Amino acid sequence: MTPIAAVTLYLGLFGLLMLALKLNVGRVRTSQKVGFGDGNNEAVQRAIRVQGNAVEDVPIVLLGLIGLALMDAPVLLIHGLGGSFFVGRVLHAVGLGGSSGASFGRFAGTLLSLLVIIITAGACIWFAVT
Repeated sequence: MTPIAAVTLYLGLFGLLMLALKLNVGRVRTSQKVGFGDGNNEAVQRAIRVQGNAVEDVPIVLLGLIGLALMDAPVLLIHGLGGSFFVGRVLHAVGLGGSSGASFGRFAGTLLSLLVIIITAGACIWFAVT
């Protein structure tokens, strides 16, 4: 698998994840009878934040992975970062989606996501200057 093929795999996986999070917001809104905004409803607020957190973090990591692929970074690095980030985002979504308080999924997902963001940024800088 080429670096571009590897990053394209994660573009597809994250596209499906973002779609699932969007559909979940609609599902929760319907079940809670909230047509617009969050209706001051905690379940709707959580669903919106799960989607919002992904919207905030996913694009920068995907751009980083694309940059690494274009710099011909090792496929194993792209898979390590992309796969770890995907697991982190799913853990976060499940953790925050189930409770607004502390949870293993929310903690582990946030930690894993932050680590991937830091490593991806560092790898992009490394491959750009070496």
